[in-house]
Order: sequence, then structure tokens, then C-alpha cells
Amino acid sequence: MAIGLASGGRRGRRGGRRTPMAEINVTPLVDVMLVLLIIFMVTAPLLTAAVPVDLPDSRANPIDSEAQAVTLSIDREGVVYIDDRPIERGALAEALADLPRAEKGPDITLRADRALDYGRVMAVMGELNRAGLNRISLVTNGSSAAP
Repeated sequence: MAIGLASGGRRGRRGGRRTPMAEINVTPLVDVMLVLLIIFMVTAPLLTAAVPVDLPDSRANPIDSEAQAVTLSIDREGVVYIDDRPIERGALAEALADLPRAEKGPDITLRADRALDYGRVMAVMGELNRAGLNRISLVTNGSSAAP
């Protein structure tokens, strides 16, 4: 398919036919891409934790955010999740034994609901210790007021 260009004849540039524009305007494309980038940047941190947990407050300094291998969550009812997968009661030891191991074991991030009994959290931490997973980070909300 050929594009006809206006010849310098009788019609010229001011004639009745307009020449097709041979340029593509990329400004709308860039605008749409920037809006999508902003949307993904805002929503990405919200997607990190799929298990809803009401975390306790703490004035502790945050640790360096290295890539954590495994997230353990305990919800309000005491159900334990490894990443997003619920673990049945009594099956935590087997689930921890199935985790992939490195030299020192994977880093564990423990998220526990503030309404939980302290004994339930300690029981899960005891199972982690028995499984040889001693690199545990406890996740809390930041708080500016002293308890």
C-alpha cells in the first residue's frame, strides 16, 4: 500500500486533499504507561501479606529488608500459614521439615495477630527451633509512643 504525497502541482499544500501524517504521537502512550507504573508502585507493598493479621505495635528499629525466604503467619484463630498455605494443627513439624534448606536454613518472618495467646506464638517458635530454623524475624507495626 503506497502513501500518496502531495505534488507541487496545482493543488499544493493548501489544496483540497490533506496529506496523511507519517508520525506517531507517543505522548498518550507514555502517559498511560506512567499511570500504570504509579498504580503498580502503590499497590505492590499491599500485596506482600495475603493473610490478614492485626500486628502488635513496637518501637523497635526496622531490620534491613533482605529477601526473606519464608513467611509464617498466625491469624486471630491461631491457624498457622506458611506463606499463603494454611497448615493443619499438628502438621507444622512436617511442613517445616519440607522447607528447602540452605546452609543456615531459610530466614523466617513471623507475623502473629496481637489478640493471640502468648503460648500459641511460643509453641510455633518452639516448633521452628526444633526444626533447626533459628533465624526468625518478628514483624510488628511501627509505633511512635512508648508502651
